[in-house]
Amino acid sequence: MATGLKTLIKLNSWGVDQKRRKLGEIMRLIDTLETQSKNLEDELVREQHAAAASPEEAAYTYGNYANAVILRRQRIASSIASAESEADGARDELAEAYRDLKKYETVQANRLAEEKKEEARKEQIGLDEIGLQGHVRQRTVR
Repeated sequence: MATGLKTLIKLNSWGVDQKRRKLGEIMRLIDTLETQSKNLEDELVREQHAAAASPEEAAYTYGNYANAVILRRQRIASSIASAESEADGARDELAEAYRDLKKYETVQANRLAEEKKEEARKEQIGLDEIGLQGHVRQRTVR
């Protein structure tokens, strides 16, 4: 039974690691999307300054650019929201897997403690027997 418990702990530990990696990947995706959003905003500011510097050229091109930026901003925001929702689900899965792992580890720790307690009890019985035999010998010698 102890071998099965060790296998179960290894399996669940592997599952926790997998879920942790998945959450890490999602968090990196969110960081990348947030960086893209910030870069888009920085680019928009630069384009606005350029448009202000030469309004004649901007009259032809800035409107289309602004519409494209709005669409990109919406897509990035939608992707971030989707990834954050996925991250919440991954966090829940990770928490559940971690709780299960802790249950198995606690059971194993309790079993080990019981085994040590039983070994100590048996050892004490053996020592008591040795002590009793020594006491009997001393009485018979007198």
